Amino acid sequence: MIIFRYLTREILLTMAAVAGVLLLVIMGSRFIRYFTDAAEGDIPATILGNLMLFHLPGFLELILPLAFFLGILLAYGQLYLNSEITVLVACGTSPIRLFQISLVPATLVAVLVGLCSMWLTPAGALHNAVMLEEQRSRLDFSALAPGRFQDFGGGRTAYTESFSDDGSRMLEVFISERQRRRDGTPETAVTRAGSGYQTVDPDTGSRFLVLADGERYSVDPGRFEAERLEFETYAVRLSLGGERRELESAEYATTAALLRDDSSRAQAQLQWRLSLPLMVFILTLMAMPLSRVNPRQGRFAKLLPAIFLHVCYLSLLLAALDAIGRGTLPAAIGMWPIHLVFLALGLGLMMHHQRRGMR
Repeated sequence: MIIFRYLTREILLTMAAVAGVLLLVIMGSRFIRYFTDAAEGDIPATILGNLMLFHLPGFLELILPLAFFLGILLAYGQLYLNSEITVLVACGTSPIRLFQISLVPATLVAVLVGLCSMWLTPAGALHNAVMLEEQRSRLDFSALAPGRFQDFGGGRTAYTESFSDDGSRMLEVFISERQRRRDGTPETAVTRAGSGYQTVDPDTGSRFLVLADGERYSVDPGRFEAERLEFETYAVRLSLGGERRELESAEYATTAALLRDDSSRAQAQLQWRLSLPLMVFILTLMAMPLSRVNPRQGRFAKLLPAIFLHVCYLSLLLAALDAIGRGTLPAAIGMWPIHLVFLALGLGLMMHHQRRGMR
Protein backbone atom coordinates (compact mmCIF):
# COMPACT_ATOMS: atom_id res chain seq x y z
CA MET A 1 0.00 0.00 0.00
CA ILE A 2 2.90 2.36 0.63
CA ILE A 3 4.22 1.77 -2.90
CA PHE A 4 0.70 2.10 -4.32
CA ARG A 5 0.06 5.42 -2.59
CA TYR A 6 3.48 6.75 -3.52
CA LEU A 7 3.23 5.89 -7.21
CA THR A 8 -0.38 7.03 -7.49
CA ARG A 9 0.45 10.35 -5.85
CA GLU A 10 3.39 10.93 -8.18
CA ILE A 11 1.29 10.17 -11.28
CA LEU A 12 -1.71 12.28 -10.26
CA LEU A 13 0.36 15.26 -9.13
CA THR A 14 2.31 15.29 -12.39
CA MET A 15 -0.91 14.85 -14.38
CA ALA A 16 -2.55 17.75 -12.53
CA ALA A 17 0.40 20.03 -13.30
CA VAL A 18 0.40 19.11 -17.01
CA ALA A 19 -3.41 19.37 -17.25
CA GLY A 20 -3.34 22.79 -15.59
CA VAL A 21 -0.83 24.16 -18.08
CA LEU A 22 -2.65 22.71 -21.10
CA LEU A 23 -6.03 23.91 -19.83
CA LEU A 24 -4.69 27.40 -19.24
CA VAL A 25 -3.30 27.60 -22.77
CA ILE A 26 -6.42 26.24 -24.50
CA MET A 27 -8.91 28.24 -22.44
CA GLY A 28 -6.81 31.37 -22.90
CA SER A 29 -6.89 30.92 -26.67
CA ARG A 30 -10.66 30.38 -26.71
CA PHE A 31 -11.25 33.31 -24.36
CA ILE A 32 -9.29 35.62 -26.66
CA ARG A 33 -11.53 34.57 -29.56
CA TYR A 34 -14.70 35.26 -27.57
CA PHE A 35 -13.31 38.49 -26.19
CA THR A 36 -12.59 39.67 -29.75
CA ASP A 37 -16.19 38.88 -30.73
CA ALA A 38 -17.43 40.79 -27.69
CA ALA A 39 -15.23 43.78 -28.53
CA GLU A 40 -16.68 43.82 -32.04
CA GLY A 41 -20.21 43.70 -30.63
CA ASP A 42 -21.08 40.22 -31.93
CA ILE A 43 -21.83 38.89 -28.45
CA PRO A 44 -22.39 40.67 -25.12
CA ALA A 45 -19.46 40.56 -22.71
CA THR A 46 -21.79 39.40 -19.92
CA ILE A 47 -22.05 35.88 -21.36
CA LEU A 48 -18.29 35.24 -21.69
CA GLY A 49 -18.13 33.52 -18.30
CA ASN A 50 -20.99 31.17 -19.17
CA LEU A 51 -19.47 30.30 -22.53
CA MET A 52 -16.11 29.40 -21.01
CA LEU A 53 -17.69 27.41 -18.18
CA PHE A 54 -19.75 25.24 -20.52
CA HIS A 55 -16.75 24.72 -22.81
CA LEU A 56 -14.73 23.29 -19.92
CA PRO A 57 -15.93 19.62 -20.25
CA GLY A 58 -15.05 19.65 -23.95
CA PHE A 59 -11.53 20.80 -23.09
CA LEU A 60 -11.11 18.27 -20.29
CA GLU A 61 -12.13 15.24 -22.35
CA LEU A 62 -9.19 15.93 -24.68
CA ILE A 63 -6.71 17.23 -22.13
CA LEU A 64 -7.03 14.56 -19.42
CA PRO A 65 -5.93 11.55 -21.54
CA LEU A 66 -2.87 13.45 -22.79
CA ALA A 67 -2.10 14.83 -19.32
CA PHE A 68 -2.34 11.36 -17.75
CA PHE A 69 -0.13 9.90 -20.51
CA LEU A 70 2.51 12.57 -19.91
CA GLY A 71 2.04 12.25 -16.15
CA ILE A 72 3.08 8.58 -16.25
CA LEU A 73 6.01 9.35 -18.55
CA LEU A 74 7.33 12.16 -16.39
CA ALA A 75 6.63 10.55 -13.01
CA TYR A 76 8.09 7.15 -13.85
CA GLY A 77 10.91 8.76 -15.82
CA GLN A 78 11.95 10.63 -12.67
CA LEU A 79 11.76 7.38 -10.69
CA TYR A 80 14.04 5.71 -13.25
CA LEU A 81 16.52 8.58 -12.97
CA ASN A 82 16.54 8.21 -9.18
CA SER A 83 16.95 4.41 -9.55
CA GLU A 84 13.78 3.89 -7.51
CA ILE A 85 12.23 1.65 -10.16
CA THR A 86 15.46 -0.38 -10.19
CA VAL A 87 15.15 -0.90 -6.45
CA LEU A 88 11.47 -1.88 -6.75
CA VAL A 89 12.25 -4.41 -9.46
CA ALA A 90 15.15 -5.79 -7.41
CA CYS A 91 12.71 -6.25 -4.50
CA GLY A 92 10.37 -8.32 -6.68
CA THR A 93 8.03 -5.67 -8.11
CA SER A 94 7.70 -6.53 -11.79
CA PRO A 95 6.76 -4.05 -14.55
CA ILE A 96 3.41 -5.87 -14.79
CA ARG A 97 2.78 -5.07 -11.13
CA LEU A 98 3.63 -1.42 -11.76
CA PHE A 99 1.17 -1.43 -14.64
CA GLN A 100 -1.54 -2.87 -12.38
CA ILE A 101 -0.89 -0.09 -9.87
CA SER A 102 -1.15 2.49 -12.66
CA LEU A 103 -4.52 1.10 -13.73
CA VAL A 104 -6.17 2.45 -10.56
CA PRO A 105 -5.58 6.16 -11.33
CA ALA A 106 -6.18 5.33 -15.01
CA THR A 107 -9.65 4.07 -14.11
CA LEU A 108 -10.36 7.28 -12.18
CA VAL A 109 -9.27 9.41 -15.15
CA ALA A 110 -11.25 7.24 -17.61
CA VAL A 111 -14.40 7.73 -15.50
CA LEU A 112 -13.91 11.51 -15.53
CA VAL A 113 -13.29 11.51 -19.29
CA GLY A 114 -16.34 9.29 -19.87
CA LEU A 115 -18.49 11.58 -17.74
CA CYS A 116 -17.40 14.54 -19.85
CA SER A 117 -17.70 12.84 -23.25
CA MET A 118 -20.99 11.04 -22.57
CA TRP A 119 -22.92 13.75 -20.77
CA LEU A 120 -21.26 17.06 -19.88
CA THR A 121 -19.66 17.95 -23.23
CA PRO A 122 -22.79 17.53 -25.43
CA ALA A 123 -24.91 19.35 -22.85
CA GLY A 124 -22.42 22.21 -22.64
CA ALA A 125 -22.00 22.39 -26.42
CA LEU A 126 -25.78 22.58 -26.89
CA HIS A 127 -26.08 25.28 -24.25
CA ASN A 128 -23.38 27.41 -25.90
CA ALA A 129 -24.77 26.86 -29.41
CA VAL A 130 -28.25 27.94 -28.33
CA MET A 131 -26.88 30.96 -26.48
CA LEU A 132 -24.80 32.12 -29.45
CA GLU A 133 -27.64 31.46 -31.88
CA GLU A 134 -30.00 33.58 -29.81
CA GLN A 135 -27.47 36.40 -29.73
CA ARG A 136 -27.01 36.30 -33.51
CA SER A 137 -30.70 36.02 -34.32
CA ARG A 138 -31.91 38.97 -32.31
CA LEU A 139 -31.01 42.57 -31.64
CA ASP A 140 -29.91 42.76 -28.02
CA PHE A 141 -28.74 46.17 -26.92
CA SER A 142 -26.73 44.54 -24.12
CA ALA A 143 -24.15 43.79 -26.84
CA LEU A 144 -24.03 47.40 -28.05
CA ALA A 145 -20.91 49.45 -27.51
CA PRO A 146 -21.72 53.17 -27.16
CA GLY A 147 -20.62 55.34 -30.06
CA ARG A 148 -20.31 52.52 -32.62
CA PHE A 149 -22.44 51.29 -35.50
CA GLN A 150 -22.85 47.54 -35.10
CA ASP A 151 -24.33 44.96 -37.46
CA PHE A 152 -26.62 42.40 -35.77
CA GLY A 153 -27.48 40.30 -38.82
CA GLY A 154 -30.84 40.10 -40.54
CA GLY A 155 -30.18 43.48 -42.15
CA ARG A 156 -30.13 45.35 -38.84
CA THR A 157 -27.58 47.99 -37.88
CA ALA A 158 -27.85 49.80 -34.57
CA TYR A 159 -26.16 52.70 -32.84
CA THR A 160 -26.53 54.29 -29.43
CA GLU A 161 -24.72 57.35 -28.20
CA SER A 162 -24.63 56.25 -24.55
CA PHE A 163 -26.46 54.37 -21.80
CA SER A 164 -28.23 55.64 -18.73
CA ASP A 165 -26.43 55.45 -15.39
CA ASP A 166 -28.10 52.17 -14.43
CA GLY A 167 -27.51 50.69 -17.92
CA SER A 168 -31.20 49.92 -18.48
CA ARG A 169 -31.93 52.58 -21.11
CA MET A 170 -30.23 53.60 -24.37
CA LEU A 171 -29.87 57.26 -25.24
CA GLU A 172 -29.94 58.71 -28.79
CA VAL A 173 -30.73 55.50 -30.64
CA PHE A 174 -30.38 54.84 -34.38
CA ILE A 175 -31.61 51.62 -36.06
CA SER A 176 -31.46 50.78 -39.77
CA GLU A 177 -33.39 47.76 -41.06
CA ARG A 178 -33.55 46.25 -44.54
CA GLN A 179 -36.93 44.63 -45.05
CA ARG A 180 -39.67 43.98 -47.62
CA ARG A 181 -43.17 45.29 -47.96
CA ARG A 182 -46.19 43.04 -48.24
CA ASP A 183 -46.00 43.18 -52.04
CA GLY A 184 -42.37 42.00 -51.92
CA THR A 185 -40.67 45.27 -52.78
CA PRO A 186 -37.56 46.02 -50.70
CA GLU A 187 -37.32 49.01 -48.43
CA THR A 188 -34.99 50.44 -45.85
CA ALA A 189 -36.49 51.61 -42.57
CA VAL A 190 -34.46 54.06 -40.48
CA THR A 191 -35.56 54.78 -36.94
CA ARG A 192 -34.17 57.48 -34.65
CA ALA A 193 -35.26 57.91 -31.07
CA GLY A 194 -34.23 59.90 -28.06
CA SER A 195 -34.18 56.81 -25.83
CA GLY A 196 -35.07 53.15 -25.79
CA TYR A 197 -35.35 50.17 -23.49
CA GLN A 198 -36.05 46.45 -23.73
CA THR A 199 -39.10 44.72 -22.27
CA VAL A 200 -40.82 41.33 -22.38
CA ASP A 201 -44.57 40.88 -22.75
CA PRO A 202 -45.65 38.79 -19.73
CA ASP A 203 -48.60 37.29 -21.64
CA THR A 204 -46.90 36.13 -24.85
CA GLY A 205 -43.25 36.09 -23.80
CA SER A 206 -42.32 38.17 -26.87
CA ARG A 207 -39.45 40.60 -26.46
CA PHE A 208 -39.78 44.24 -27.60
CA LEU A 209 -37.49 47.20 -27.97
CA VAL A 210 -39.52 50.25 -26.93
CA LEU A 211 -38.34 53.55 -28.42
CA ALA A 212 -39.48 57.00 -27.29
CA ASP A 213 -39.59 60.47 -28.89
CA GLY A 214 -38.37 59.84 -32.40
CA GLU A 215 -39.05 59.45 -36.12
CA ARG A 216 -39.16 56.50 -38.49
CA TYR A 217 -38.39 56.84 -42.21
CA SER A 218 -39.21 54.24 -44.88
CA VAL A 219 -37.28 54.59 -48.14
CA ASP A 220 -37.59 52.50 -51.30
CA PRO A 221 -34.40 52.19 -53.40
CA GLY A 222 -34.69 54.17 -56.65
CA ARG A 223 -37.57 56.36 -55.45
CA PHE A 224 -37.37 60.01 -54.48
CA GLU A 225 -40.19 59.70 -51.96
CA ALA A 226 -40.02 58.60 -48.36
CA GLU A 227 -42.50 57.96 -45.57
CA ARG A 228 -41.95 59.76 -42.28
CA LEU A 229 -43.58 58.79 -39.02
CA GLU A 230 -43.23 60.74 -35.79
CA PHE A 231 -43.93 58.88 -32.55
CA GLU A 232 -43.86 59.30 -28.83
CA THR A 233 -43.60 55.55 -28.24
CA TYR A 234 -42.75 52.90 -30.84
CA ALA A 235 -42.24 49.19 -30.07
CA VAL A 236 -40.12 46.91 -32.27
CA ARG A 237 -40.66 43.19 -31.73
CA LEU A 238 -37.27 41.50 -31.49
CA SER A 239 -38.31 37.87 -30.96
CA LEU A 240 -41.39 35.75 -30.42
CA GLY A 241 -42.03 34.04 -27.10
CA GLY A 242 -40.39 30.62 -26.92
CA GLU A 243 -38.74 31.14 -30.31
CA ARG A 244 -35.65 28.93 -30.59
CA ARG A 245 -33.83 27.32 -33.45
CA GLU A 246 -33.65 23.55 -33.11
CA LEU A 247 -30.10 22.25 -33.14
CA GLU A 248 -30.26 18.68 -34.42
CA SER A 249 -26.58 17.96 -34.97
CA ALA A 250 -25.29 14.67 -33.53
CA GLU A 251 -22.68 16.69 -31.66
CA TYR A 252 -25.41 18.10 -29.40
CA ALA A 253 -27.47 14.91 -29.03
CA THR A 254 -27.51 12.99 -25.78
CA THR A 255 -25.80 9.61 -25.64
CA ALA A 256 -29.17 7.89 -25.12
CA ALA A 257 -30.46 9.52 -28.33
CA LEU A 258 -27.37 8.38 -30.23
CA LEU A 259 -27.95 4.78 -29.11
CA ARG A 260 -31.40 4.90 -30.71
CA ASP A 261 -30.18 6.53 -33.91
CA ASP A 262 -28.78 4.33 -36.71
CA SER A 263 -27.55 7.17 -38.92
CA SER A 264 -23.87 7.33 -39.81
CA ARG A 265 -23.31 10.68 -38.07
CA ALA A 266 -24.92 9.43 -34.86
CA GLN A 267 -22.84 6.24 -34.87
CA ALA A 268 -19.66 8.23 -35.55
CA GLN A 269 -20.36 10.54 -32.63
CA LEU A 270 -21.22 7.59 -30.34
CA GLN A 271 -18.00 5.76 -31.16
CA TRP A 272 -16.02 8.95 -30.58
CA ARG A 273 -17.51 9.38 -27.12
CA LEU A 274 -16.73 5.76 -26.25
CA SER A 275 -13.21 6.00 -27.65
CA LEU A 276 -12.01 8.75 -25.33
CA PRO A 277 -12.22 6.79 -22.03
CA LEU A 278 -10.96 3.65 -23.81
CA MET A 279 -7.96 5.62 -25.04
CA VAL A 280 -6.91 6.30 -21.44
CA PHE A 281 -6.26 2.61 -20.75
CA ILE A 282 -4.41 2.04 -24.04
CA LEU A 283 -2.23 5.09 -23.44
CA THR A 284 -1.45 3.79 -19.96
CA LEU A 285 -0.30 0.51 -21.48
CA MET A 286 2.00 2.33 -23.90
CA ALA A 287 3.26 4.82 -21.31
CA MET A 288 4.72 2.18 -19.01
CA PRO A 289 7.49 0.93 -21.36
CA LEU A 290 8.02 4.40 -22.86
CA SER A 291 8.74 5.86 -19.42
CA ARG A 292 11.86 3.72 -19.04
CA VAL A 293 14.89 5.97 -19.61
CA ASN A 294 18.62 5.74 -19.11
CA PRO A 295 19.86 8.07 -16.34
CA ARG A 296 22.29 9.57 -18.85
CA GLN A 297 19.44 10.41 -21.25
CA GLY A 298 17.24 12.40 -18.85
CA ARG A 299 13.53 12.07 -18.14
CA PHE A 300 12.52 13.89 -21.34
CA ALA A 301 14.35 11.53 -23.73
CA LYS A 302 11.22 9.67 -24.86
CA LEU A 303 8.78 12.52 -24.41
CA LEU A 304 8.81 13.58 -28.07
CA PRO A 305 8.20 10.05 -29.48
CA ALA A 306 5.42 9.54 -26.93
CA ILE A 307 3.69 12.79 -27.90
CA PHE A 308 4.04 11.79 -31.57
CA LEU A 309 2.27 8.48 -30.80
CA HIS A 310 -0.55 10.31 -29.01
CA VAL A 311 -0.97 12.77 -31.89
CA CYS A 312 -1.13 9.90 -34.39
CA TYR A 313 -3.67 8.06 -32.23
CA LEU A 314 -5.93 11.09 -31.82
CA SER A 315 -5.58 12.15 -35.47
CA LEU A 316 -6.59 8.71 -36.70
CA LEU A 317 -9.65 8.74 -34.43
CA LEU A 318 -10.66 12.18 -35.74
CA ALA A 319 -10.17 11.02 -39.33
CA ALA A 320 -12.33 7.96 -38.63
CA LEU A 321 -14.97 10.20 -37.03
CA ASP A 322 -15.18 12.26 -40.22
CA ALA A 323 -15.13 9.19 -42.49
CA ILE A 324 -17.92 7.43 -40.57
CA GLY A 325 -20.00 10.61 -40.53
CA ARG A 326 -19.68 10.98 -44.32
CA GLY A 327 -20.46 7.29 -44.85
CA THR A 328 -17.13 6.40 -46.48
CA LEU A 329 -16.20 4.10 -43.57
CA PRO A 330 -18.79 1.55 -42.37
CA ALA A 331 -19.91 2.13 -38.81
CA ALA A 332 -19.54 -1.62 -38.14
CA ILE A 333 -15.80 -1.24 -38.65
CA GLY A 334 -15.58 2.25 -37.24
CA MET A 335 -12.78 3.24 -34.90
CA TRP A 336 -12.18 -0.19 -33.39
CA PRO A 337 -9.29 -1.21 -35.72
CA ILE A 338 -7.40 1.90 -34.61
CA HIS A 339 -7.77 0.91 -30.97
CA LEU A 340 -6.68 -2.64 -31.77
CA VAL A 341 -3.54 -1.43 -33.57
CA PHE A 342 -2.43 0.75 -30.66
CA LEU A 343 -3.43 -1.94 -28.16
CA ALA A 344 -1.20 -4.43 -30.01
CA LEU A 345 1.59 -1.83 -30.05
CA GLY A 346 1.22 -1.31 -26.31
CA LEU A 347 1.23 -5.04 -25.60
CA GLY A 348 4.35 -5.49 -27.71
CA LEU A 349 6.14 -2.68 -25.90
CA MET A 350 4.98 -4.02 -22.55
CA MET A 351 6.25 -7.57 -23.24
CA HIS A 352 9.62 -6.17 -24.29
CA HIS A 353 9.66 -3.96 -21.21
CA GLN A 354 8.78 -6.92 -18.96
CA ARG A 355 11.72 -8.97 -20.30
CA ARG A 356 14.15 -6.07 -19.84
CA GLY A 357 12.77 -5.27 -16.41
CA MET A 358 13.15 -8.82 -15.12
CA ARG A 359 16.75 -8.91 -16.39
